[in-house]
Amino acid sequence: MPFTTEQLAYAGNAAINYFLKNDPIDQVNINRPLIKKLMESKKPYVGALQYVVEHLRYSNDSNFQSYFGDQQVTYNRKRTLQQAKYTWGSFHDGFGLNEDELAQNGIVMTDDKSSTPSEAEKVQLVNLLQENTETLKLGFQENLDYMLHRDGTKSSTDIPGLDLLVSTSPLTSSTVGGLDQSVFTWWQNSAITGISTGTAGNLTNQMEIAWRNATRYGGFAPDFILAGESFIDAYRSDAKNTVNRTVFMKDSAKPTELDTSVGEGVRTGLYFKNVEIIWDPVMTVMDQLDGPTIPWVKRCYFLNTRFLKLRPIQGHWMVNRTPPRVYDRYVHYFALTAKAALTTGKRNAHAVVSIA
Repeated sequence: MPFTTEQLAYAGNAAINYFLKNDPIDQVNINRPLIKKLMESKKPYVGALQYVVEHLRYSNDSNFQSYFGDQQVTYNRKRTLQQAKYTWGSFHDGFGLNEDELAQNGIVMTDDKSSTPSEAEKVQLVNLLQENTETLKLGFQENLDYMLHRDGTKSSTDIPGLDLLVSTSPLTSSTVGGLDQSVFTWWQNSAITGISTGTAGNLTNQMEIAWRNATRYGGFAPDFILAGESFIDAYRSDAKNTVNRTVFMKDSAKPTELDTSVGEGVRTGLYFKNVEIIWDPVMTVMDQLDGPTIPWVKRCYFLNTRFLKLRPIQGHWMVNRTPPRVYDRYVHYFALTAKAALTTGKRNAHAVVSIA
């Protein structure tokens, strides 16, 4: 016997929930390291009118003085806080199944609420839903990942991503979190671009400068390094020519030479300041899609994930949707929705470098 609309909706819900639970959206394909890292440490935001707000300390506003004896001293009213306000966005991906497509797969729909589907129909429906729900999840994370790379200007409803929060041009007049980075100089990330690789050691020296800049305020060093393939090749060559490394394997007193070709997947086996450089294959795709002035494949980001957070709005993250069938279309709908912002509370804890 055929499926009812309610039975189909229940089956679709179960299929989507199964794939989200057993192949979780958090454990995304390893070839998408940015979104994987952000989703591992995402921090829900409770309530948001228009913005997700980060509170910033930009000054100690000290009234420190020296004095002697009964010399008069003064007091001030401290002004030490500022707010960064990030607009959150809403995201959707979904698919529809019309009744002709269902019929072609051996699935019949009915309005008879007492109907019970056959085992054969159940198998056919599971097979059909499996492909649709798997690609629903993959398509959602793929396009959200692109958005998290971009600066938010691709669409008026996009949220700003890495290209704005850790800008390659932090000295220009540009608003980030509601603050003009050219006015508030403490609200600037470090950026060194167009680095020449013609002289051995120059790339490594510039990376040292950027690293110190990102570590200078707050005392926390970057804990995640993300780079494009052209930068990785340049660093491998520069490090090989300028740095003498000796590695001691665990439980062995015998030194082993560093093999700069090691690695697995997006893990390069190359390190800077004891932090592994992660290859981001998506950067190549971003160059193909957007053609930026500074190619993504030539960039390397020093990120401090303590101060870079994906902020889902609580109760609105990866919500399974089954909108009702409209009266004039015999189509059944399934979707995922989410609401979130990408924020940083400390831009000067991050840096970006790029080669010429």
